[in-house]
Amino acid sequence: MSALLEMRSITKTFPGVKALDDVQLTVKEGEIHALVGENGAGKSTLMKVLSGVYPAGSYDGEIHYDGKLAEFRNIADSEKQGIIIIHQELALVPLLSIAENLFLGNEQASGGIIDWQGTFQTTEKLLRKVGLKEAPTTLVDKLGVGKQQLVEIAKALSKEVRLLILDEPTAALSEADSQALLDLMLELKAQGVTCIIISHKLNEVRRVSDSVTVIRDGATVSTMDARTQPITEDNIVRDMVGRDMAHRYPARDRRAGEVLLDVANWNVWHPEHTELQVIKDASFNVRAGEVVGIAGLMGSGRTELAMSLFGRSYGRNISGEVSLNGQKADVSTVPKAIAAGLAYVTEDRKSLGLILEETIQRNVTLANLSGVSAGGILNENQETEVAEKYRSAMNIRTPSVFQRVMNLSGGNQQKVVLSKWLFAGPEVLILDEPTRGIDVGAKFEIYGIINDLSAQGKGVLMISSEMPELLGMCDRIYVMNEGALVGELTAEEASQERIMSLIVTE
Repeated sequence: MSALLEMRSITKTFPGVKALDDVQLTVKEGEIHALVGENGAGKSTLMKVLSGVYPAGSYDGEIHYDGKLAEFRNIADSEKQGIIIIHQELALVPLLSIAENLFLGNEQASGGIIDWQGTFQTTEKLLRKVGLKEAPTTLVDKLGVGKQQLVEIAKALSKEVRLLILDEPTAALSEADSQALLDLMLELKAQGVTCIIISHKLNEVRRVSDSVTVIRDGATVSTMDARTQPITEDNIVRDMVGRDMAHRYPARDRRAGEVLLDVANWNVWHPEHTELQVIKDASFNVRAGEVVGIAGLMGSGRTELAMSLFGRSYGRNISGEVSLNGQKADVSTVPKAIAAGLAYVTEDRKSLGLILEETIQRNVTLANLSGVSAGGILNENQETEVAEKYRSAMNIRTPSVFQRVMNLSGGNQQKVVLSKWLFAGPEVLILDEPTRGIDVGAKFEIYGIINDLSAQGKGVLMISSEMPELLGMCDRIYVMNEGALVGELTAEEASQERIMSLIVTE
């Protein structure tokens, strides 16, 4: 099997930072090659070099593609050679149809007139290839994230892709959609398409990859070939973080105290579909020093439960009682929920948890501006001191608290979100998918922060789609299905099999 792509001694420097240092990457034709590493390791920068976002001349080293020296000046140059990148943030226009998105900038036209009949026929063929049955005229904003991902792949196929690069393709997908996408990758491989997959989900990497290259701190650490040696998650993790991680979940003393949060008979109705009850008589509690998990499939109502509790951010006709420290609490608005001692770390940190254009300093103090102001006047020196305190305590990797949050890695963004809520001084933190889209090293740090909070006597309610995470971190786990809590398991009782059996039998 010959090499389709060779990136030799790639070095890329930004002012004051060497993002890539003599990186080597060889991808053989017809294989699926995984590129893994911690957030900030240099994976995306390397792919931007390959695609021409960083043009030839702006980096040192050579790219050899299909046996020839390649010097891509822009994205159009790389796409002409069949190199297509699908970014984690999908590049589709929501209010255009599938067909219009597929051929945007590449219209099937003659004499300036678009051939719509030919466009729709070609679109139908491409959609069938990726397993979609939607009409070409369907607006993209009517599709779920999983189907939008498939539209992106169909768009790549329309450009006669030879090398398809997928950046965190399953980060926002359900388990079923993730498996469907991985199956499609294997089908494309059978059709001769070479793939590079960037992913933090090591089980998925092991399932589909023929080779795995690990990058750490901008340098190539290792390349493993599954065809000649077994690739284990432990080996990948060791190379990613530079140390063995025999224990993925840091140990802690489990000492649950008195009940901090008690929710009784909580009912929530859909905000638009008035006949649909989303949460049904949910009752549960969280004790001081305890990490309590909520397990369930996508759509089971976990996020809706969390958001409705936090200031009724979701739902209508909400009923039930919430008590904090044994006293009935008013959580009817977000400010009242914060004042009562609740905090909510959303699963969508970029849209709902942070102001990306603002600095770390400004984001950290957002939920508690009264803590850095007097008489309605913000004390910027005090705000900077608070931000510096959390930058140090949370190990936020940044040269300055005046850095804009949009420039941070996913793991560091999550630390900023946590800092924001810790500065608000909550008694109970609701963590919704707290490690989604971040690497194993950053996950370990987040787990350590959660354990520190429990050691301080805080209560943590943790929602996660990763069952090993719940099993590794939680003292108790509630199981949710179709808006109802259908079971409760202690850490000793819980297993993936028991959780799934509760979901499918209730």
